[in-house]
Amino acid sequence: MSARPFQAVNPARGPVIRKTTAVLSACLVAALGCSQAYAADAPPPIDTGDTAWMLTSTALVLMMTIPGLALFYAGMVRKKNVLATLMQSFALCCIMSIVWMVAGYSLAFTTGSPWIGGFSRVLLNGIGAHIHNGADVGFTLGADSPNATTMTIPESIFMMFQMTFAIITPALISGAYAERMKFSAMCVFSILWSLVVYAPIAHWVWSPIGWLAGLGTADFAGGTVVHINAGVAGLVCALVLGRRKGYGQDDLSPFNLTYAVIGAALLWVGWFGFNAGSAVGANGRAGMAMAATQIAAAGAGVSWMLAEWLRSGKPTVLGVISGAVGGLVAITPAAGFVLPGSALVIGLVTGVVCYWGATSLKHMMGYDDSLDAFGVHGVGGIVGALLTGVLAYGPLSATDANPSGVVGSLHQLVVQSEAVLVTIIWCAFASFIILKAIDLVMGLRVTADQELEGLDMSLHGERINN
Repeated sequence: MSARPFQAVNPARGPVIRKTTAVLSACLVAALGCSQAYAADAPPPIDTGDTAWMLTSTALVLMMTIPGLALFYAGMVRKKNVLATLMQSFALCCIMSIVWMVAGYSLAFTTGSPWIGGFSRVLLNGIGAHIHNGADVGFTLGADSPNATTMTIPESIFMMFQMTFAIITPALISGAYAERMKFSAMCVFSILWSLVVYAPIAHWVWSPIGWLAGLGTADFAGGTVVHINAGVAGLVCALVLGRRKGYGQDDLSPFNLTYAVIGAALLWVGWFGFNAGSAVGANGRAGMAMAATQIAAAGAGVSWMLAEWLRSGKPTVLGVISGAVGGLVAITPAAGFVLPGSALVIGLVTGVVCYWGATSLKHMMGYDDSLDAFGVHGVGGIVGALLTGVLAYGPLSATDANPSGVVGSLHQLVVQSEAVLVTIIWCAFASFIILKAIDLVMGLRVTADQELEGLDMSLHGERINN
């Protein structure tokens, strides 16, 4: 069984008092003649340290979307579209929370088949079954499967942590179609995409019985599930919608890079919840993931800055923050699998490659990826997923069942390549079908007059006055 975020359970963690209590409880069970079968079937106790860290991580990842991504994207559009861009991230936070609660979580993380989950958690049915006098217990992910994983946090927190991932992923896509998609079409697209694309791929990679997990795919915090997925969907959106009016001719420069810098800084800090939180525990693997995240982001920020400096003669604010975000993207699949030296390599390589993807590749192909959702998230996710297969350090993911862990090798690189390719194909195909269906029924793009006026006024009746 491959290592995934929710499999990173450290058997040595927890305070001494909890271990002592467990020993005394076992003695009491034996003294009272209780059956061993009952003890084995009882829900696992929660670990308060793990639970506290996961509550914190969940809040950090939510901060990545609002206000992090909202400000990052809003700072890079024109003044007439700033409020509409902020609205997209905030509205998607609301909408995706409900979609995840109603069906997304059940489809992604219950055991249905290797392809899609079941309906046992629709509307979060049964999630509070073990709560008594306000106290909950741990739960077993995939309890009715051969690859069941015992968790030391309540299921409500695991569900919420994963909800924040389901929120930010469609919000990332909005960077590709910024300044030209109808708000109504965006809402419908994001709902359908979350259920048809995001939930199945999350199930394939992170469910105990997911078929890509069965192949041995290593994706610690969402290289395939979040970033390649969002980047490819963004590229498809850009191609289907077409370029913005005046692209390549008018001045489309950012309105306020101060917003973008603040947003990027919030993303960077929130990413520790994203990556270190994916250890699903307060343990050594979380600590190493945090270190790898910081180092990769710094390396990518520097390498993008240097590449831009050498090419254009001036390092830009937009460049260094884009590079740092690219490094955060690339380390996401690798964070719990690599050591700091490898994280630096991933960051340095990714900064240069993402710079190429956001400049040369985009101009060469002629598509209008407004805020470089594909150039940063798609390209960075691909680089990170593949380098995970090369640089993974086995002991970080080793378990009793798999003492070698995930080790960088040609075989693992092939496995990673298969996961990347499958994600690209399904995401591109399904996203295209959804977009075309919405365009046929209600239309995707605002009118030329609305685009010229700006989405703030034409769609929302508001504007920035100063």
